[in-house]
Amino acid sequence: MSDLQEGPLTPISQTHQPVPKLTAREQRRLRRKRRRQGEEILGWILVPVIVVGIYWGVTAGLDVLGTSPGQLWDQLMQVKAMLEKRS
Repeated sequence: MSDLQEGPLTPISQTHQPVPKLTAREQRRLRRKRRRQGEEILGWILVPVIVVGIYWGVTAGLDVLGTSPGQLWDQLMQVKAMLEKRS
């Protein structure tokens, strides 16, 4: 006989231990642990995105003004040198 012609299987009775209910303190501790893990993961994702976004924003802003970060730095060093000569 094939397996298709057999009747339904009878379930095997298993003794499941009831899951002990957590106390309020343990539930709070688990929530805090999950929240910290979630914040850590979110931080590892969002911080690089924010840093890259700030870099792109500054670069785009300087591009609109017709300069670049290197030129801006050179100009600041020239101003610093001129101020040092005056003193």
